[in-house]
Amino acid sequence: MVVGDISTGTDVLVIGAGPGGYVAAIRAGQLDLDVTLVEKDAYGGTCLNYGCIPSKAMITASDLAHEAGDAEEMGIYADPEIEMPEMVDWKDGVVDQLTGGVEKLCKANGVELMEGRAEFAGEKKARVVHGGEGQGSETVEFEHAIVSTGSRPIEVPGFEFDDDPVLDSRQALAMEEVPESLVIVGAGYIGMELAGVFAKLGTDVTVVEMLDSILPGYEDDLARPVKQRAEDLGIDFHFGEAASEWEESGDGITVRTEDEDGEISEFGAEKVLVAVGRQPVTDTLGLENAGIEPNEDGFIETDDRARTAVEHIFAIGDVAGEPMLAHKASSEGQVAAEVIAGEPSALDHQAIPAAVFTDPEIATVGMTEAEAEDEGFEPAVGQFPFRASGRALTTNHADGFVRVVADEPSGFLLGAQIVGPEASELIAELGVAIEMGATLEDVASTVHTHPTLGEAVMEAAENALGHAIHTLNR
Repeated sequence: MVVGDISTGTDVLVIGAGPGGYVAAIRAGQLDLDVTLVEKDAYGGTCLNYGCIPSKAMITASDLAHEAGDAEEMGIYADPEIEMPEMVDWKDGVVDQLTGGVEKLCKANGVELMEGRAEFAGEKKARVVHGGEGQGSETVEFEHAIVSTGSRPIEVPGFEFDDDPVLDSRQALAMEEVPESLVIVGAGYIGMELAGVFAKLGTDVTVVEMLDSILPGYEDDLARPVKQRAEDLGIDFHFGEAASEWEESGDGITVRTEDEDGEISEFGAEKVLVAVGRQPVTDTLGLENAGIEPNEDGFIETDDRARTAVEHIFAIGDVAGEPMLAHKASSEGQVAAEVIAGEPSALDHQAIPAAVFTDPEIATVGMTEAEAEDEGFEPAVGQFPFRASGRALTTNHADGFVRVVADEPSGFLLGAQIVGPEASELIAELGVAIEMGATLEDVASTVHTHPTLGEAVMEAAENALGHAIHTLNR
């Protein structure tokens, strides 16, 4: 028997419990608003359950295994044995701890949790369909709504994810056996992160990319050390080729690609991972019922307060457009909640950092030198190589550099790019510097602990000023 439709009401309806949605819900609860958070899959969203966290766990585990077996120059000889099911169990334990924490924090802040799929039934009404036979649905009337439904992997025609052995990133991170061979379609950040994971676990990895380089959107000198390291790990690259079809062959599959001249290539593998990007999940929401129309790319356009064209409906995270980053979603979620509560809040970021957790890592914030020039600045650029860093050498990871970009007349920092060890951590200092309006002199005159990787940031600023100590000045 199907349970009939019932009605409830709330001040704020948050649709989607990813890093944007649950943060928005908690902040709204802190501001004494009545909040209902709807999630159809798992609290924490893709990031905590299937993306950011599990991938970083697997990166850490594969790095540890590889480094233990590749440290002869340090006088360490080991041959690690990898038990993939145990590694996956550990990864899942990390995920469970974090997602359980999200639920507890939501409840502690008075957030009503509701499982199901929400779709708009009007400008101030949504219908939540509960999963499972006979579970029925309910109508939620709201004063304000926040859309935070995230994104999904893009499928390549002929490579549907429900056709084993075609994998998306979520499925790849759940495998309990290390594949002997793997074709990865796409050399963006997801493809390159997972290429490194599986290569370090012993998989024969081939990467196929339509463009002519890895990590499109990042400067060549940032991507170059990553590509070189990947090749050192045995990863085989094929650029300018698009995946066209696959078929079973022997104990595995054959993946066919085609270049712009129509030339066909074939690659044998046990499985194929498709990682060509992500698209916003806005087609299941009934947005037209609320008077909202996504743009041609499926994104919901918003203003600097995360408002959509309908004043009382907000959109945050991946559905609100690039950059599709978890920390950007969280920041937008806080702003949306505060605006709803009547607080004077707005999105006023000078720069949002981004990171790629490859080997070595890449992290950026703000403008590149070329972008600064295009904006009419006179850029002063400073760079410091990790091969001149004592701490980098002691970690045996000395590829890459820190680069800072500033406005020469004023000295104000405009941006920074890092490729190298712990780049994702080091970029935070430079993000703070840009947000607070710091100058090169401010960063250069800040005493940094020795020996640390952070000294490279100080030296890059000194290099831009022309008085770096441990590298030649430009």
